Amino acid sequence: MEYFEQLGLTKEPFSNTPDPAFFYRSREHQEALYRLEIAIRTRRGLSVILGAVGTGKTTLSRILLQQFEEDRDKFVFRMMLDPNFQSEFEFLKAIMEIFEVRSIPNSTLECKNILQNHLYKLSLLEEKNPVLLLDEGQMLTPTYMEVLRNLLNYETNEQKLLQVVIFAQPEFLLKIKKKPNFNDRIALGYSINPLNLVETKELIEYRLKKAGLKNGRILFQDDAIEHIYYYTNGYPRKIINTCHEALITMLRSDKEVVDGEMMQGILKQKELWNALV
Repeated sequence: MEYFEQLGLTKEPFSNTPDPAFFYRSREHQEALYRLEIAIRTRRGLSVILGAVGTGKTTLSRILLQQFEEDRDKFVFRMMLDPNFQSEFEFLKAIMEIFEVRSIPNSTLECKNILQNHLYKLSLLEEKNPVLLLDEGQMLTPTYMEVLRNLLNYETNEQKLLQVVIFAQPEFLLKIKKKPNFNDRIALGYSINPLNLVETKELIEYRLKKAGLKNGRILFQDDAIEHIYYYTNGYPRKIINTCHEALITMLRSDKEVVDGEMMQGILKQKELWNALV
């Protein structure tokens, strides 16, 4: 029997995989989604979403795809998870592969020409909106940022041929500031902050409800949630991992609820581990 079944749940409530079904939409996440959808539908070009590690950027990209589920025939979404390549040529070839371009280029210039023709075909002849979602954007080198800037120059009098959405950690700002031409292309820039105490409680309760927790049952007392919030500083990934550990400890202790005292003991052990590593 899985541990969550011992709690009367049907699914694992605090899995650390980016499952959109368990994604708690904070006010800032909802605002980012709203602005992104408008930017993509109106073909604004380049959007940049910033957030520290564990704020939910990757899951947000999955939710964004769901926003367009009913209009998938009008859009071509492609995702690059790791923009780490050996050269500009390899980066461009990877973009070609993502968009399923079958041609085999021999040079960087040929890559750009083939991509431009392919995007023209998608946008104007097939009347689709190509969108490149790029995760871990802080890994982009100045050379790759220039590649993206050039791709964003592909446009007609009425519309851009490619939309680019970059999800990155805050240090990407330093790279943007050093490239004013790239900064000028950003139509939407938005930063996601950690959750507050109320949102932390709502996230925990939301995920437990999605996992099948019966109405009226409580697994985390308010004082335990306060300890979780102050330990994690409101970062969703850290909240999720901490809650998972708390439920395991609760079961092993034959308790019915995670209270403040139990949470203090769990966090003390985590702090001792953090001091070692």
